[in-house]
Amino acid sequence: MQRLVLATRNAHKVTELRAILADTGLAVDLVGADAYPEIPDVKETGVTFAENALLKAHALAQATGLPAVADDSGLCVDVLGGAPGIFSARWAGTHGDDAANLALLLAQLSDIDDTHRAAHFACAAALALPDGTERVVEGRLPGTLRHTPAGTGGFGYDPILQPLGDTRTCAELTPAEKNAISHRGEAFRGLAPIVAELLG
Repeated sequence: MQRLVLATRNAHKVTELRAILADTGLAVDLVGADAYPEIPDVKETGVTFAENALLKAHALAQATGLPAVADDSGLCVDVLGGAPGIFSARWAGTHGDDAANLALLLAQLSDIDDTHRAAHFACAAALALPDGTERVVEGRLPGTLRHTPAGTGGFGYDPILQPLGDTRTCAELTPAEKNAISHRGEAFRGLAPIVAELLG
């Protein structure tokens, strides 16, 4: 079975992507970057989700000699001009501090009423092969932002984004429900047939 390396050390993302790819019927041995602890993390110096995803995928493909996939994703808030965007994971200053990021964003939006709380999750999923071949597919999940977090599932900003057409936040959905509509699910489902074609 072809090994595919996912450019993240986030166990949540590895689990989520395994489930998404399994649902597409793509048979690959997916491992996270933690399987290669000697490889340093890649600095996300791009200014778009696609640029950052490609940077990570190419770096991992070159370092391992294996096909690599990466994603960059975040929350884009309309009233903030699309911010936090590519800075979502470090909005409060420390990378990956979900609680601080949520608290800061909610404080920034505290005076914004429900009619102006539109936002979406965006994701760019990239595939890079050791020979330099690359592909990117993007996905998005539109919704509105709650005033207070709800739910214990998911991670990141999931407790405050309520998908359009639902009454629950992403953190209140089951993993299967979330994967079916999520920005990451859409992007990786779009990438799966490309992975199958290029690795087949």
